Parts: sequence; C-alpha cells; structure tokens
Amino acid sequence: MEPESINTETSDAETKPVLNITIVEAPEVKEEPHRHECGVCGYIYEPSIGDAKRNIPAGTPFEEIAEDWRCPVCNTKKKSFSDIGVASKPSGFTENLGYGFGVNVLTPNQKNLLIFGSLALAVIFFISLYALD
Repeated sequence: MEPESINTETSDAETKPVLNITIVEAPEVKEEPHRHECGVCGYIYEPSIGDAKRNIPAGTPFEEIAEDWRCPVCNTKKKSFSDIGVASKPSGFTENLGYGFGVNVLTPNQKNLLIFGSLALAVIFFISLYALD
C-alpha cells in the first residue's frame, strides 16, 4: 500500500509554513497459530505438525479444522480442547512477566532445563564430596 500524502500550501503573499504529512500503515504482523490441549487426555494439537492420523496437513490452524474432528488419542470432540497459546511464548499472565529474577520470561522448555539442570548439578556436587579425604 502506498503512503498517502497531505500537502497544505497557502496562496497568500505572506510566508507561511508548508505542512507535509505522510501517513504510512503498519505492515500486518502474522502471529504464530495457537496450540490446543485436549481436556480429557492432555494431547496437544500442534499446528506446525498437524494430525497425520486424521489427514490434517501441517500448518493448519485449529480453527480451520472441521467440527467433526476428534482427538487422535482419546477420540473426544473438538469442543473439549482449550487454547494454550503459542509454543515459543512464556507461560503465565503478560502483566506478571516483569516480576521475579527473570525466570517469568522463560518458555516452559527453558524452565524445565533450568530446574532439572540445577538438580543434576546439585547431585554432581553432592557425589563429588565423596572424593574428599
């Protein structure tokens, strides 16, 4: 889309400023499709993967799946699924992401790595105490 320009010039003999305004529309930002979780069995529909069992191609958003589609694990109806957001988004409420020691902005996978990595490191330190004389 081309920018729209407005030019207001005067025809008076006096010198008046010329006002040029350029209006540019922001480009559309396409958001990643949301994942949906089955409320019965916990199956997560990933739009980037699709559903090979029910012939849903990769890249199909959950909203575009037919209403008669069922969970490939427990065969429950589509209405039992709830929106859990995008995979790369930090979990929790947006207004709470600024609190804490920076842990609130981590994705669930990063939080798991931090927790279990810390536990593994603690076990290694504990076992290393046996090496002391």
